[in-house]
Amino acid sequence: MIPVGEPVHQRESDFHDQWASATDIRCIDVRAAFESPAALENRFILRLLGPLSGKKIVDIGAGLGESSVYFALHGATVTCTDLSAGMVSTAQRLAEFHGVRIEGVVSPAEHLQLPSNSFDVAYVANTIHHVSDKPALLQEIRRVLKPGGIFVSMDPLTYNPVIGVYRRMATEVRTQDESPLSFRDLGLVKRYFVDVHHREFWILSLALFLKYYAIDRIHPNQDRYWKRIYKETESSLVWWKPLRWLDSGLTRIPLVRRLGWNMVMWGRKAVS
Repeated sequence: MIPVGEPVHQRESDFHDQWASATDIRCIDVRAAFESPAALENRFILRLLGPLSGKKIVDIGAGLGESSVYFALHGATVTCTDLSAGMVSTAQRLAEFHGVRIEGVVSPAEHLQLPSNSFDVAYVANTIHHVSDKPALLQEIRRVLKPGGIFVSMDPLTYNPVIGVYRRMATEVRTQDESPLSFRDLGLVKRYFVDVHHREFWILSLALFLKYYAIDRIHPNQDRYWKRIYKETESSLVWWKPLRWLDSGLTRIPLVRRLGWNMVMWGRKAVS
């Protein structure tokens, strides 16, 4: 349920309900979101998390449900939450389509309708930059995690000028209230979790976005570039792989790494 007096929540919910209603679950490639050669962040996150079987995972801001279903297919017990009832319904139908079960909870990320100390992992992908009250969100994530539980997130950064232009063009495929993260948000995360780390992705490799626009002639409002990348294959990305390799070094250089498109953050809930 959306709290009364939250117009941002209502706008976000309406936008994502419409997205969900326009999506055919048969066209959602669950495995590609984690196994595509361009799924850099999720491939990295899988290495961080290790074996998923037997773990209790909460997928906060689950969207269409690719991550929830992927985790369930690998033996995890999964609860997916989203502000949008349409998205939660789509995620559950996607799970049924793939022969697994997930629990769905319609809930703002800042007010999770979930029990405390319940989950081994909180996976929060492309959600924090939609939330205006980040301290409330982080406090809720910490509350629902078990002591020692892992928090991992993925969100866009604010610094890269190419992404800035893209965002100004892609007005119909994103919500008006979202705001990319800065490194100040990393400092905020450290107030709520211990052993916090981060890793950035996509600097030179953002040339793939330029290809979509300049060569393939796909306007940013025609297709969601951040979803389109999962359709790429090893053969279609032969030209792109050297850029990805160069990024593996650039994203380790202070200041330069701020130009990354996305940042993955992770940490743990303190045991005591």
